[in-house]
Amino acid sequence: MVLARASVQELWLFVSRSKALRLVSSLRMGAVALREERQSLTVDSPLAIADLCSEMRFLDRESLRVVLLNAKQHLIKVCTVSQSTVNESLTHPGEIFKPVITHSAYSFIMVHNHPSGDPSPSQADLRLTRRINEASRILQLNLIDHVIIGSPAPGRSSYFSFKEGGIIS
Repeated sequence: MVLARASVQELWLFVSRSKALRLVSSLRMGAVALREERQSLTVDSPLAIADLCSEMRFLDRESLRVVLLNAKQHLIKVCTVSQSTVNESLTHPGEIFKPVITHSAYSFIMVHNHPSGDPSPSQADLRLTRRINEASRILQLNLIDHVIIGSPAPGRSSYFSFKEGGIIS
């Protein structure tokens, strides 16, 4: 069990309920504080995105976020647009574009996690990326990248970038 993923019920087996509640609350508040601190970042590489959203590797469900950027690639906001099943993020394109348009972002990056830890893209990931890339061109919105967050392991990266992989140009 990874402590950052633990629920109150899981921790309750080892510590009192009140300590489990405090521990889970502290971990969640720490993640929020870290995210807020990172909002002054310039996001100019897939590694910067992987670092910005690194806590996603601890999630036990797929979550899809959009990272909104201004014209200087400074972070505007990170929005969660979908939280789905254990192995698939079911997202309608409108959910992805809504925060981009609402916050008048110059560009955006899609980010999602693979709870398995393997950041390799699935066929569903490839289809979604191609659809969003095509729609963003039609809407004249700038999709910079789609990054999949996994877990570090010997011989593989902790993330996959569709831009580095040549799928998004």
